[in-house]
Amino acid sequence: MEAKIWLSSPHMGGGEMGYIQEAFEHNWVAPLGKNVDEFEIAIQDYLQENKFAAALSSGTAALHLALIQLGIGYGDEVICQSFTFSATANPIKYLGATPVFVDSDKTNWNMSPEFLEIAIQDRVKNHKKPKAVIVVHLYGMPAMMDEILEICNRYEIPLVEDSAESLGSKYKGRRCGTFGEFALLSFNGNKIITTSGGGALVTNTKAQKEKTIFLSTQARDQAPHYQHSEVGYNYRLSNICAGIGRGQMEVLEERVSQRRANHDFYKELFSDIDAVEVFSEVNSDFYSNHWLTSITLHKDLTSRTTEELMSAFLDRNIETRPLWKPMHLQPVFKDCPYYGENVAEELFNQGLCLPSGSNLTNDDKKRIKDVIVNFQF
Repeated sequence: MEAKIWLSSPHMGGGEMGYIQEAFEHNWVAPLGKNVDEFEIAIQDYLQENKFAAALSSGTAALHLALIQLGIGYGDEVICQSFTFSATANPIKYLGATPVFVDSDKTNWNMSPEFLEIAIQDRVKNHKKPKAVIVVHLYGMPAMMDEILEICNRYEIPLVEDSAESLGSKYKGRRCGTFGEFALLSFNGNKIITTSGGGALVTNTKAQKEKTIFLSTQARDQAPHYQHSEVGYNYRLSNICAGIGRGQMEVLEERVSQRRANHDFYKELFSDIDAVEVFSEVNSDFYSNHWLTSITLHKDLTSRTTEELMSAFLDRNIETRPLWKPMHLQPVFKDCPYYGENVAEELFNQGLCLPSGSNLTNDDKKRIKDVIVNFQF
């Protein structure tokens, strides 16, 4: 059997082992140490905009701690993009709050500003003003940040950016993860860079960062004994994993270039196939890292399905994946409010994520091309 071509596998840069070895030599294998400190500094330097970063065990943990610091609690409502992975919505439920889901924009795929405002107005009319808005930069594509920020500011609702998939992406020249009151990053094994598992919470102030670290290390008070005045969590990133992150940050820009080159490869591959549209930036305001290159099939131009295309790739041992199933269609969220039409649902039904790892070889691309050339659209 041919070797597996993965959707998005880890890609080491070469410098990671040096930082890991240093941690072993100094016996810093706990969730603190030089690697954690330097990894956070590297993230902050990369993002710029005078942001602060706290390294955590996952992007989900980061979002959970952001919502806690925004005062989200039982009975509150948080507006959330429906077209996303469940980790965007789950922390809302952790706190006993209710997700209010919003549909996507047809061209941008991220939260629709139009339906965002409709949702806010309707919740306010029903005496339930949302306590926060969570927007996602899906598959690396920046959301329509000017419009969304204007709405959030006008209604005085804090914005949280789910930037788990968008490290290296930019909106009007400004990096994703720097627009909201908080932003979360993910360094899961399939992301553009990885720490094996891990994430970070990006904050606007040093005090917010310090609060994040306090909460993520079991909320231990300043006392000579173990004293706790708040509920804490075991969410801090280990010094070993942070060492991987330091090495990965050194090659981040290279990884972005490689992912964008993959996107160009797919654009060329599908250029003469009218039935397929490659998800791309609509104009120069948007700069995507193209973490996962995704396509949609035009049902009016082909009778073939995404399931058939997935099967054709699988026959060559190539991994693909459907687009995210919208949260408002998930059984666990079936009773939550939803505002929109069926944009996210249509994308789910017509879309597919293609192999996009920065370690794709020319031979890998040849196999992928062979599948497309032989698939009768």
